[in-house]
Amino acid sequence: MSVQLNHTIVHAHDRDGTAAFYCQLLGLPDPVPFGPFLSVDLANGVTLDFAEHGGTVASQHYAFLVDEDEFDVILGRLKAQDLTYYADPGHQRAGAHNTNDGGRGLDWSDPTGHNLEILTRPYGG
Repeated sequence: MSVQLNHTIVHAHDRDGTAAFYCQLLGLPDPVPFGPFLSVDLANGVTLDFAEHGGTVASQHYAFLVDEDEFDVILGRLKAQDLTYYADPGHQRAGAHNTNDGGRGLDWSDPTGHNLEILTRPYGG
């Protein structure tokens, strides 16, 4: 078997609210309780396991590959919620998306401060 990512833990100040934020914006299925986690399934078999964390949470970067139609739908949800998005992970170019490697990409922050990204083509690929 080749090495594959199976799951990752996403620490959050509000586990339930943050999991709902991802599901609503990205159009993912409702989270499922699993021990201390709320697990959210992605299309490629990977799960995001949201965990409550009361202390300081180090910001992580989570990038999601989507098709062009999904990109437009997610961008529409970001705009409808008046969330600021950026063309870069450093959050310098607000209200824009990038066209790196012939695709489109953009970044925004979740309620805990993690950097989320959607892109339509893998970078450098």
